[in-house]
Amino acid sequence: MTPIKQRLLTFDSGIGGLSIVRAIRKQAPDILIDHLIDNAVFPYGEVPAEALKKRIVALMGEAITALQPDAVVIACNTASTIALDALRQAFSFMPFIGCVPPIKWAADSTKTHYIGLLATPATVKRQYLSELYTRYAKNCRLLTHGSHILAPIAEDVFRNRTIDKTAIQRELLALFSQPGGELIDTVCIGCTHYSFLLGIFQELTSSSITWLDPADAVARQSIKVLTHQQGSSLKTRNQLKLTSQAEDIYFTAPPLYPEALKERLVPYGFNREMKIFAFKNSLSPSAILPD
Repeated sequence: MTPIKQRLLTFDSGIGGLSIVRAIRKQAPDILIDHLIDNAVFPYGEVPAEALKKRIVALMGEAITALQPDAVVIACNTASTIALDALRQAFSFMPFIGCVPPIKWAADSTKTHYIGLLATPATVKRQYLSELYTRYAKNCRLLTHGSHILAPIAEDVFRNRTIDKTAIQRELLALFSQPGGELIDTVCIGCTHYSFLLGIFQELTSSSITWLDPADAVARQSIKVLTHQQGSSLKTRNQLKLTSQAEDIYFTAPPLYPEALKERLVPYGFNREMKIFAFKNSLSPSAILPD
């Protein structure tokens, strides 16, 4: 009998989570991955925290039931800092791996003791960030910038659309022009979307700046969790006879520029069909997105 492979569900509001998928594919190509994109309310960084938490918990409940993963990767910093604790409480039987800004890594790497964080507005406001700083980087000065526009720009970059690099330059200046910004030697990527802008960030900043992308670390942790789960989770799915080897990508709304997106998704190993996930309990996007 062919052994049933383990299955991950990765989740984000846009293409950012694909940076985690890419890292997992590289490190453990035999793991099956389904990817869910909640693009109906993209970008998450603009959504009120409580409404977003309720939506994520409800959506994950339906996705876990439908897709039967062995573990879930919340491949989004905003969703992780807002909803990870609530998800673990609501679905205690399911392992969740989150993405958080690599503050400890930055504190261990910096020589000037000035570190930067480029993230979404929601992530830089979260108490979780303050706790990470207090726990791991008290000997450093942390400068942050929460960008409203970099995640949408990353969506365009992923689709090979023309972008305005001067807009990215302005966002970088908003970080580095702060008092002490000239001393920053290490910058944390605090949004998975920004992995797809990393080359541009490096092009527009000094070569002395070290950019820290946590995608590989999240992938390693995901693989570690699956290894720990191997016995009980496989038995459960075998009992349910869910033996499909298919790997699908789901959206909660029709994606923008689908043909360009479809071509870019080919290397990520999903079925060619981009599926709509029928989210039954969703709060209306218009009810939670700001005007």
